[in-house]
Amino acid sequence: MELTWPNGARLALSVVVNIEEGSEMTVADGDKGPEPVDELGVALKAPIRNYGNESNYLYGIKEGAPRILKLLDKHNIRTTVTAAALALERAPEMTRQFAAQGHEFAAHGYRWIHQFSYDEARERDFIRRAAQSIEATTGARPKGWLSRYLLTPRTRRLLVEEGYTYHMDDYSADAPFWERVDMEDGTHTPMVVVPYALDTNDMKFWLDPSYRPQDWLDYAIATLDWLHDEGTERAVMMSIGLHLRIIGRPGRIGALDRFLAYVAHKPNTWIATRGEIAERFAGAIAPPA
Repeated sequence: MELTWPNGARLALSVVVNIEEGSEMTVADGDKGPEPVDELGVALKAPIRNYGNESNYLYGIKEGAPRILKLLDKHNIRTTVTAAALALERAPEMTRQFAAQGHEFAAHGYRWIHQFSYDEARERDFIRRAAQSIEATTGARPKGWLSRYLLTPRTRRLLVEEGYTYHMDDYSADAPFWERVDMEDGTHTPMVVVPYALDTNDMKFWLDPSYRPQDWLDYAIATLDWLHDEGTERAVMMSIGLHLRIIGRPGRIGALDRFLAYVAHKPNTWIATRGEIAERFAGAIAPPA
């Protein structure tokens, strides 16, 4: 069979809201140091709390989330929320609001920390705890997974064993594909990869202080237009990655509003969750033998 999108759509658009705030590194949670990802670029290595950076993350919960929720409701957009499970535990009212709007929840780890240094038992527990926690806070077990930056050679196997059906730790394509996962008993299990994208991610604002909201908007629209044209030849998808504490700022949120308004007038665009994209792909394309 050939992969096609519903109703003859040329493009599948996946909007991803990353919720990490409240699960980042801090000595208050027993970490050796504070969170190194800081909009000010201050990477402290001392075992002290960085209260300023913690408050910058908290801004995402207090101010960014309400703005983003309002825009998603305005434009009738369902997203995939890739959430560090602890962040949802610590912001139950916000979690209820995202759930009430019908967004899909995928796992972004139990906490927003690196897992690549873990041994197998600890990594398995990390993956399992994320699923259990998100199911407890949202009522639905996550099907998808996104690591913080790096995964291990066994991560995909552990995801399969823990019941996840797709993963996002890949930037190599503009369409879903099958990945063959090597299991411990020597067999192979296929898993759907729903690739992510870094170039259309609002993290650019933190990485480059000169990056303007208009720059992000222009780039996102150019990406959408190009992929929409390619969609006459093959089924393609586009990812938009957002963060509460980043795009949720007053000077940036308008760019998201304008992008979603542009999408609304782009015919033959299927706005879907990553779970819907994975399910559509798996139903159309047979896994490798």
